[in-house]
Amino acid sequence: MIKGSCLCGTVRYEIEGPFQYASHCHCSQCRKGHGAAFATYGVVASQAVTYTAGSEAITSYHASPTATRTFCRHCGSNLEWRGTATPERVGIALGTLEEDPLVRPRCHIFVGSRAPWYAIADDLPQFTADAAGHSE
Repeated sequence: MIKGSCLCGTVRYEIEGPFQYASHCHCSQCRKGHGAAFATYGVVASQAVTYTAGSEAITSYHASPTATRTFCRHCGSNLEWRGTATPERVGIALGTLEEDPLVRPRCHIFVGSRAPWYAIADDLPQFTADAAGHSE
């Protein structure tokens, strides 16, 4: 069981089951939503996530016709990325975890949208779209 929460602690959740993979996303939406050079998400089966507190404080933003992002309405913490084409899985913002997720990012995605002031300095594979070839 892996636990996580938002910045203010209102929203709390548990994940039962392993993450399928994790990646650093450099798309403009992730950069703007997180206020950082990139966002790191771990993908897990949707049914593996249970909100244990504060589910009423979760709100969503339909960032595009194919993606919804959830966050805490009190503190603004980014919680999830949900794709309409893949409702069976959810991307969890790894920065909200309180424990080691036992998964490490395997790549950088949407590097074509990378912040010009940030230089990727690791040896992970880089994709101009996502690892499956989807564009932003």
